[in-house]
Amino acid sequence: MIEVERKTDKEFSVVVEEGNTKTEHIVSLDDDYYKDLTQGKISKEALIKESFKFLLKREPKESILSKFNLKLINTYFSEFEEEMRR
Repeated sequence: MIEVERKTDKEFSVVVEEGNTKTEHIVSLDDDYYKDLTQGKISKEALIKESFKFLLKREPKESILSKFNLKLINTYFSEFEEEMRR
């Protein structure tokens, strides 16, 4: 389960629960990057949730950084931006 909660306009708290364990993350998201990836078609929270689904297909939740800017994902996974734009 992935829960996304808005802290500020650009900062979000994300909790990932699997089985009996959970991880917590702080994710920042710039407005320009959000618009570039979504053209405003989905909420920021939905984009972050989809981004975590993307990450969890590629690595365990414990490997996801505890605090990061969403842009950082593309430096590790070059297909990220293309997949999110779909």
